[in-house]
Amino acid sequence: MMKTDNIKKLLLVFVMLFSVMNSYSQISKAEIIATGLTCSMCSNAINKQLKAMPEVEKVIIDLNANTFMISLKKNSGITPQALRMSVEKAGFFVGSMVLTLDVDTVQIKDNASFKNESGTYVFVEAKEKIPNGALRLKVLNSGYVTKKEYKQSVKMLSKYLTDGTEDETYFVKTI
Repeated sequence: MMKTDNIKKLLLVFVMLFSVMNSYSQISKAEIIATGLTCSMCSNAINKQLKAMPEVEKVIIDLNANTFMISLKKNSGITPQALRMSVEKAGFFVGSMVLTLDVDTVQIKDNASFKNESGTYVFVEAKEKIPNGALRLKVLNSGYVTKKEYKQSVKMLSKYLTDGTEDETYFVKTI
């Protein structure tokens, strides 16, 4: 009886430790290429929207590539969807989104997934490996890549789509 109680307690501690470790896999940076920009005023509108988000620490703009490099505050629970909505609120679209997540407990392999406060991430066409530290992931969902790129990848993504896929499920490719 005593051994069973000890095993239950040990199992509970392990589950709690694993969930705490998994919660530290948060987005620390995002690199967004916006589409539809025609001038520096356009990029300024996106910059203002992004900087207005409480989770954003800093935004660096590359006007030549229409790229926004966003540094996020520690322990921000920001989602890729919130970043995309911010760009769209400024009147533009996301042509590419690459996220940097600080992870320690994630195993990368094809069709494997992990969940954190910002959503569920499903690895697409991934080679098996265990990351050490920062992990760069390109989001492949519709609205996170150009329409042309999404159209080209629909067939490939169809094997990862399942009934009941949640709104905050992101199909990602390691970079």
